[in-house]
Amino acid sequence: MLRLLGAIALFLCAATPARADDISAAGRGVVRIVTIAVVEDEVVGFGHGSGFAVGPNRIVTNAHVVELAARYPGNVVIGVVPSEGDRSFQGRLIAVDPNRDLALIEFSGANLPPLALYTGPVADGELLVSLGYPGNVDLATAQSSADFITPLSPVRSQGNFAGLRSLAGTQVLLHTAGIARGNSGGPLLDRCGRVIGVNSAITRADDGDSGFAFAIANAELAAFLREAGQKVQTVGGGCIGMEERLATDRQADAAEAARAEQAAERAEAARAARIVAAREEAELARENFIAIAAVLLVLGALLVGAAGLLETRGQRRWAIGLGIAGIALMLGAVLVFLLRPAFDPERAEAGVSPPAPVEQGALGPMTCTMLPDRSRVTVSATDDVQIDWGADGCMNQRTQYAEAGDGWERILVPASEQTVSVLAFNPATRTYTNSRYLLSASQMAGARRLRAEVGLKTCAPEGAPRANLATQQAAIRATLPPLPNERLVYRCTPKS
Repeated sequence: MLRLLGAIALFLCAATPARADDISAAGRGVVRIVTIAVVEDEVVGFGHGSGFAVGPNRIVTNAHVVELAARYPGNVVIGVVPSEGDRSFQGRLIAVDPNRDLALIEFSGANLPPLALYTGPVADGELLVSLGYPGNVDLATAQSSADFITPLSPVRSQGNFAGLRSLAGTQVLLHTAGIARGNSGGPLLDRCGRVIGVNSAITRADDGDSGFAFAIANAELAAFLREAGQKVQTVGGGCIGMEERLATDRQADAAEAARAEQAAERAEAARAARIVAAREEAELARENFIAIAAVLLVLGALLVGAAGLLETRGQRRWAIGLGIAGIALMLGAVLVFLLRPAFDPERAEAGVSPPAPVEQGALGPMTCTMLPDRSRVTVSATDDVQIDWGADGCMNQRTQYAEAGDGWERILVPASEQTVSVLAFNPATRTYTNSRYLLSASQMAGARRLRAEVGLKTCAPEGAPRANLATQQAAIRATLPPLPNERLVYRCTPKS
């Protein structure tokens, strides 16, 4: 049996590159499920359907697709054929629910990008997309049996949501996306590429009747996975296009900038008022000194005059005392006048503290919470992110970011996941952004080649290594699609 599978694997060829949109990104986690019945090393039966990844090596499909494998595990081989790559894999059945018509398959040898389940409501008439491997297309295009195990991007079709129904006691979604035999087990997606159901059946279209399809509802799928102990990513937010999200985000940035400008204007106006008050206070103090000097001068002159009058009357003793006192007061007036504060507008202005500068250095440990109204989520978790921002773009005391506009940026190209993340942090607004690009295998290979040229692995306080990092990251960014698939925006606050 293994010799047979090895021989068939020799006919495998490379997958067709997928387009960089949400549906194509989801399609990289869709697989063809092949069942091969073998008796005494001879193939006696062959079937196929579709499936999709809910974990890196876990696949959901319909129970009826793998029915023979469940009944005859020793004679039926399950093949998992990804949409990309150059080989297929042998799977094993680990959970099956005939009532819900769902099954869970595990395989090893590769990691697939898992799809996320959408848990929110679906509106009547909403546009839906089906991905899978319809048998009528295979019959029309396949040249040999090897074509059924050749990695190939799934076929997409679209239609509309037509309501909830019950099929044999299982909640299903009724829709008009065109599917055929072979689509069984494939995902039914919303416009953002999130799973809302598992295609399982079609209605008969006799005598010109319109064709409809049934997909097992996500509530049933979630219950099945929970009972099987399989974790899956769920997303509950509505679907919004990236262009629309970026447009609303720019509006939010503009509004925030306007608020900051208004606050700065208010602060400057308050500072100007304080400067005027400081100038008036300084001028008043100067005038007070002059007034005191004038009073002392007048009093001294009066005493000197009184001393002269007493001298003419022969009261020399009193005349001398009053004369000395008058002269002292006049000298005091001169001293007070000389000590009067000089009126210096610049000195008065310097006494008013300018607005505190925005912190641009180390901010330390912070907790970053996602802002739903500024984010677009299709497959990622939305948990808080913990960061530690140091001086000169040092993140978490180990990763160097490069200067980019008003903030700092680092492009992350992982070795195993098919995702490139552009991470950005703005210390002024304490905004942390993760723009995620869900790429094809060939696109990831190109990004990894460029990533290998980045030599800066640790934090660098010097400017030259950061400038070189910025140049190398610009080369990676040039290979990315115009828009990301996801944009997660966080607001960060210091840890208490």
